[in-house]
Amino acid sequence: MTLKWWLLSIAAIGACGISLFFGAAELSPNQITQCLLGQCDNPTESLIFWQIRVPRIAVGFLVGIGLAVAGATLQNVTRNSLTDPYLFGVVAGAGLGASIATLLFSESVAAQLGLNGVDADTAFSITLPGAAFLGALFAVALVQVLVSSALGRRTEHLLLAGVAVSFMLGAFSHFILFIAEPFAANKVVFWLMGSLARAEVWYAWIMLPIVALSVAVLLLFGRHLDALLLGDESAKSLGVNVTVIRMLCLAICAALTACIVSYCGGIGFVGLMIPHIIRHWLGVTSRTLIMGCVLLGGTFMVSVDILARTLLSGQEIPIGIITSAIGSIFFFLAIRQRA
Repeated sequence: MTLKWWLLSIAAIGACGISLFFGAAELSPNQITQCLLGQCDNPTESLIFWQIRVPRIAVGFLVGIGLAVAGATLQNVTRNSLTDPYLFGVVAGAGLGASIATLLFSESVAAQLGLNGVDADTAFSITLPGAAFLGALFAVALVQVLVSSALGRRTEHLLLAGVAVSFMLGAFSHFILFIAEPFAANKVVFWLMGSLARAEVWYAWIMLPIVALSVAVLLLFGRHLDALLLGDESAKSLGVNVTVIRMLCLAICAALTACIVSYCGGIGFVGLMIPHIIRHWLGVTSRTLIMGCVLLGGTFMVSVDILARTLLSGQEIPIGIITSAIGSIFFFLAIRQRA
């Protein structure tokens, strides 16, 4: 491994280790060391460490990997370095699904369905991820239909279709939230801002196979993605089935982003920033880019989560607000560099 890869690996381990010390409850370095060795002093410490902090770090790292890898893949497939997964309407679709869930699974509706033992908070936590995932997939499918049937197959048409779908589904979501119960609507609004506050162990177990399989497939087709960077005609001359590879990559990016949005809400700009940094630091070949995004994406998300928990005393800032603030500045600088 070169020095740069060692630095990325050390940064990833360091960010995860430092994150163990931050949370609502205070744990001393000695208590954390004992828990790491499986010798927590009491059940409360064990619960805080293994059921709250460790799952949150694991979920945050997987979220960073998924968003960064999806962004890098989309940028290579579309040959547009300013492409981001959220331009494809995934967040808007997930938000629509979550908004519908707030109406269908309120306490009053649950009572009408004979689910009197299920309170609104429990119904919300169970149904929101599934509804958001279906909404995200619907948005991606709608973009694909628009591109294939009406707009043509050029990559810029794909981006335009994604933006149009985002505005349309966003309008539906806002209307639903307007007529929804205020308590449920507030939950959806906080969720749409993006947060790891609700991260649980089973989130990580659901995300892990999706992220791992996606990264493995993209690494397997790394040479094909490199060929796409040369242009469609050049890639075809090298024996690459451009249409199949592009659709496969879009499907992988949709699955990654939809899964992440379903459980953690809208966390933007990660897929834009991290690939840019890796290209400048390590190179542009697809396999190098993807592995760099795995390390830096996870490190970045865990680090931002530390900021979300510490910037305001006694409060947690939605992580999407911080990534959007950083990303907007980065986006402006990237545009200036290209001008």
